Amino acid sequence: MKIHREGYTSLFFTLLVLVGLVVIINILWPYQSIGHYIAYGVFGVFFLMILQFFRSPKRFILENPNHVLSPADGKVVVIEKTREQEFLDKECLQISIFMSPVNVHVNRYPVSGVIKYCKYHPGKYLVAWHPKSSSHNERTTVVVETPAKQQVLFRQIAGAVARRIVCYSKEGEFVNQGHEMGFIKFGSRVDVFLPVDSSVKVVPGQAVKGGKTILATFE
Repeated sequence: MKIHREGYTSLFFTLLVLVGLVVIINILWPYQSIGHYIAYGVFGVFFLMILQFFRSPKRFILENPNHVLSPADGKVVVIEKTREQEFLDKECLQISIFMSPVNVHVNRYPVSGVIKYCKYHPGKYLVAWHPKSSSHNERTTVVVETPAKQQVLFRQIAGAVARRIVCYSKEGEFVNQGHEMGFIKFGSRVDVFLPVDSSVKVVPGQAVKGGKTILATFE
């Protein structure tokens, strides 16, 4: 299992703390007992939980200029028409994906093209499924313009647990569909805003995989 580079520091300090706790336990209670083994087991399970947060499976990406791929693993929680006001300033089709703590947290570009806009916004930490999380929470917004001049906006949104958003995007660079664009630690939500005439290929409640599941196609 490959571990994402964003997890190296967190895993190191987690392991350091757990080893420290084991040392302290053995200093205070030097004679091994069932309690010691229970504590070791709890520490081991906790470390494995943190470890799985940062897994980064290798995926074969089948690029298609007419497809919009899911930017994250998770579950579709919103499919609706709404007005995007930060950059596009027009009615769009919004598809939102909720990332739980057990999902892969790597975020990927849904389409290929040139990055026209990239901006980080500090904010609150409402639960990710809250209706106002898209506009009130800490977030990063990225807009990619495809070679066919279709603009796709997607937004990484922090939640109640996710307190760090990582975005690798830079305005003006060309990016490839399905390639890594960032990471959200411990899960949260990603919103995608598409032209209203896009043909949706997913339904609410459907599980999706980043870089694999087709969210919609351009008409």
